[in-house]
Amino acid sequence: MNSNNKLFEVAKVFFKLGLIAFGGPAAHISMMEDEVVTKRKWMSREHFIDLMGATNLIPGPNSTEMTMHCGFERAGWKGLFVAGLMFIIPAVLMTGTLAYFYVTYGDIPNVAPFLFGIKPAVIAIILGAVFKLGKKALKNWELGFIGALVIGASFLGINEITSILCAGFLGMLWFGKLGDSGIKSIGPFLLLQTTPILFKKVGLGKLFLVFLKIGAVLFGSGYVLIAYLDGELVENLGWLTKPQLLDAIAIGQFTPGPVLSTATFVGYQIDGYWGAILATLGIFLPSFLFVLILNPIIPKLRKSKLTRGFLDAVNIASLGIMVAVTLQLGYDVFTLSDYVGDLDWNWKTVTIAIIATGISFGIKKVSSFWIVLGGSVLGYFLSLL
Repeated sequence: MNSNNKLFEVAKVFFKLGLIAFGGPAAHISMMEDEVVTKRKWMSREHFIDLMGATNLIPGPNSTEMTMHCGFERAGWKGLFVAGLMFIIPAVLMTGTLAYFYVTYGDIPNVAPFLFGIKPAVIAIILGAVFKLGKKALKNWELGFIGALVIGASFLGINEITSILCAGFLGMLWFGKLGDSGIKSIGPFLLLQTTPILFKKVGLGKLFLVFLKIGAVLFGSGYVLIAYLDGELVENLGWLTKPQLLDAIAIGQFTPGPVLSTATFVGYQIDGYWGAILATLGIFLPSFLFVLILNPIIPKLRKSKLTRGFLDAVNIASLGIMVAVTLQLGYDVFTLSDYVGDLDWNWKTVTIAIIATGISFGIKKVSSFWIVLGGSVLGYFLSLL
């Protein structure tokens, strides 16, 4: 397949994912694994896990950066940019449209009934991916022990990046040996986390640089974005009120794709179309640069016993984080109200999750697209009961 055909294939895959990727980073990565490893075999499952583990150690939205890694693996640096843009664009366009309605009319269209069944369906997709990835990542009981520690740390409220780094260094001590020359290859990899960005600008330039700084230092899942936006835009600059920020976060939650598309909504609130464009560019630009630097380093980490131990432990820690997120998401989905009012165990979402899980594990050729679509349709009809 020539390079143009590969780029078109990358664009098609990640534009589709950008349209259906509901449920947060764990769900996005699960859908990606299904598309690029299981169905298209662009890379081995082990290399996919390596990319996932490494991505957790750099700033930016994890799932968006994984799209860039996958695009790079398939079609080089052009594929990196095409994959990232195709994944981001649907969310940005939807979020921008909702921002227009919000600013112009003070309200947004009611889409809750159509989204009711998506989250339980997404849980089934994540479970399927964790099972497949876990079979490759769980190489011995020591890694299983490290993964269990990370799951426990997640429920204790310990920061994700702290848990993953501690797991990595524990793996390095457990499986490697001090003084291995491979330590040199991990230096630039970890250095990416420590580069600060300082600025003092005004107007639209300042808006762009505020979001550029957030994109360059944002670790963990996209949900950490709430604290960053509150600190910068509400407390420091006074550009938004807390209710306006909460409305923006809500929009980012129920649109597909990266949660960081919230920046588009916030930018539009602050300064219309140009504000939306510059906020979006600012928050996503660092991710493209980080992945472009990081991707060639990852295979080198496998060549050293020391860094191989680090990477194996980081990989199992990343899966541990996915397990913890899935358990928390499941609790929220199955016990929260169905936007009508019930606070007990919600039989409707439990039913959707059971059906979706049966399909995910029982029918191997079913795409995550149909599971999401089916969950949405079933959720809509059940919400009417």
